[in-house]
Amino acid sequence: EMAAATVTGDYVTRKSSNSRLPPEVNRILYVRNLPFSITPEELYTIFGKYGAVYQIRLGDPGKDTRGTAFVVYEDIYDAKAAVDHLSGFNVGGRYLVVLYYQPAKFQRRQELQEKQDEIQELRKQIQQRKKRKAGDK
Repeated sequence: EMAAATVTGDYVTRKSSNSRLPPEVNRILYVRNLPFSITPEELYTIFGKYGAVYQIRLGDPGKDTRGTAFVVYEDIYDAKAAVDHLSGFNVGGRYLVVLYYQPAKFQRRQELQEKQDEIQELRKQIQQRKKRKAGDK
């Protein structure tokens, strides 16, 4: 009787101390360095080992998002298990990079890209103006 109480007690405390997840832990994982030939089915097989996968979105083969995927788990603990076990996992001779999706970072990258595009555009306009001026002489 006493033993059972301590066992459950121990289990409860271990579980509750375990449940403080780091703030970056997220149900949505961002996976990089995938073989370009990988199929969603193969991804479901790999990531499904750690829990119920809600959704997988593979990057676009024609764009610079190829070789990447978003994997969404139904449970945050399963997502954490996947990150802990699959980072550096060898798939088709490539080592997976498995990260928690951080919207802020992606937002920043998007904004940076847009700024760079703007600068390119301005440079082009300046070049064209210079050419026109040179043509005027």
